[in-house]
Amino acid sequence: MPRRATKIVATLGPASSDPALLEQMIRAGVNVVRLNFSHGKTQDHIDRAQLVRAAAQRAGREVAIMADLQGPKIRVGKFAEGKVMLLPGQKFVLDAARTELGDIAAVGLDYKALPREVKAGDVLLLNDGLIVIKVDAVQGAAIHTTVKLGGELSNNKGINKQGGGLTASALTAKDMEDIRTAMSFQADYVAVSFPKSATDMEMARQLCNVAAEDGHRPGLIAKIERAEAIPHLQEILLASDGIMVARGDLAVEVGNAVMPALQKRMIKVAREFDKVVITATQMMESMITNPVPTRAEVSDVANAVLDGTDAVMLSAETAAGKYPLETVIEMAKICHAAEGGENFMLEADFSGKTFSRIDQTIAMGALFTAHHLGAKAIVAMTDSGSTALWMSRHLIQVPIYALTSKVATQRKMTLYRNVRPLFIDTSADRDTALREAENDLRKRGIVQSGDVYAITCGEPMGSPGGTNMLKICRVS
Repeated sequence: MPRRATKIVATLGPASSDPALLEQMIRAGVNVVRLNFSHGKTQDHIDRAQLVRAAAQRAGREVAIMADLQGPKIRVGKFAEGKVMLLPGQKFVLDAARTELGDIAAVGLDYKALPREVKAGDVLLLNDGLIVIKVDAVQGAAIHTTVKLGGELSNNKGINKQGGGLTASALTAKDMEDIRTAMSFQADYVAVSFPKSATDMEMARQLCNVAAEDGHRPGLIAKIERAEAIPHLQEILLASDGIMVARGDLAVEVGNAVMPALQKRMIKVAREFDKVVITATQMMESMITNPVPTRAEVSDVANAVLDGTDAVMLSAETAAGKYPLETVIEMAKICHAAEGGENFMLEADFSGKTFSRIDQTIAMGALFTAHHLGAKAIVAMTDSGSTALWMSRHLIQVPIYALTSKVATQRKMTLYRNVRPLFIDTSADRDTALREAENDLRKRGIVQSGDVYAITCGEPMGSPGGTNMLKICRVS
């Protein structure tokens, strides 16, 4: 399998829960497995996490587990017949007080606060924007609307308000319980749905830290899917370890036409702030039912890669689709091909930049030196993964290998672009550790006699944030 810089996040579901198939998907290129906490019970998630760890072990590689929290349920209720067909011009009522099942005239609401948050003239979008209704009046708990764009509306479909403005808290009681579950199996990342501000992310981090055992600290991913999050993107980034460009709900609220430019901006800003970024939603949607992607999907994935995303994500394609393995194989091919067309501007990346930390300066020095020497590899011996993260924020043709003695750090680094994390049982003695590192690289076929590589480490060894040495080596 050719080396690929961009990582693949795949959602686990009924279509991919066979142990042998999941192992094949990991071998084919899955780096992070997403557990969607919107579906299933507590024990289901625990069982799936064990399934992932076992499959990764059989495949001989580490993958990260991402626990994706459900967030607030801003949805319609259920219908007596499971669904209704709404026609343009008809009247339809969303009733927060309704207890009976819905019909062609009205339906209940999971989100009881909605009548207080909308007014006459507001536009609501149902089922990912496929149905559009306009609010005529709000009378008590009942929202009276006129259907502008009709279609089939079925049980529990989502509701968005055009332009945003719904106040539902990002973290529900269920999310708090799910964080405890995710920490019980040491999820490597926790994705927070619908955050509006840094406060939402800070609260999630506190809950993770309280629930975690043995000092485990997961990475926090803010799913940017509300219009209100965009003006606060910088503060959300600073409170997170990364963001997900969640193009479903976000595009519904801001408009499809705005989304491509917004995606590019979000990827750029995340990288500038030394955060990871995942691009998600409908990337290979047609492969839910078809064995090959459309040309538009190929371009979509490739453009995200060229924009510098750390990872591209598969949702229903691998969770419920007919071709989960084929989808991963196709996505890996697209990523690899797109990376071949990248424009590397390392010097431009560094211009005007200042580095106040020694470890960050060493990381940047390794990139610059390796690039100009034509080094075969950059090796970062890292305890926390920070050095590898900083290196990965810059596009460079030289592959980065991050060597760590901590499995948790190795798993977390699986999401970093152009970083291949490897486990190595390093010695406390620097010279011995450097020899062990080179021997490990030779055994894996990464370097051979005559190759030049750059290596960074800290002295004394094993202290987080202690990278203070850059060495250029030629393999004897």
